[in-house]
Amino acid sequence: MSRGNTRQRIQDVALEMFAERGYEKSSLREIAEQLGVTKAALYYHFKTKEDIVISIVDDLAAKPCAAIVAWAEHQPRTLETKLEVLRRYSGAVSHAARLFRFMQENQAAMRELSIGETMKSHIFTLLDLLRDEDAALADQVRCSSALFTIHATPYTLREIGATSEEKRKAALEVAQELVTRAHQDGEAGTTETAKGAGTRGTPKAAETTGSAA
Repeated sequence: MSRGNTRQRIQDVALEMFAERGYEKSSLREIAEQLGVTKAALYYHFKTKEDIVISIVDDLAAKPCAAIVAWAEHQPRTLETKLEVLRRYSGAVSHAARLFRFMQENQAAMRELSIGETMKSHIFTLLDLLRDEDAALADQVRCSSALFTIHATPYTLREIGATSEEKRKAALEVAQELVTRAHQDGEAGTTETAKGAGTRGTPKAAETTGSAA
């Protein structure tokens, strides 16, 4: 078996164990036993449990999120771009479902791990792509809730009698509705501001015209 395949197997078994037992209650020895390899063979790829988690998060979450950000930063800040960001994020979360389950169930451990800060940074960057800095607070909450809806729904509704794909589509639909509302509110506010400026300028223009007459 190639080194790449061995690394992948370690990640798969470790993630399953972390999700089922919890990060703190899982050991490298148990991971090695589950894999049927020696600890020395495991150490060849990963020295610590944190190294394993960092590699999993990097492969399944950090890199996909970075790719979404890199794409979005070269697009116009339109509603279509924002909705596509959500579609891509939804796909990434779906692909890394076990990882996000682990992150939800081991939040204390994630806060202690260096990769936790990396993930928070990616989430905040994605949020900045969805919201406008001068947006009303309620609209900023809508954008934040949209991201939370996508990555939390599979976990919070895990007992609901629906397939994973049905939950993903429903969460994406709600998230897009939230961002659409926030975007439309922002456009409406910009229009009202422009109208107000035009209205304020009218009397002055009329007064100038009257004086000239």
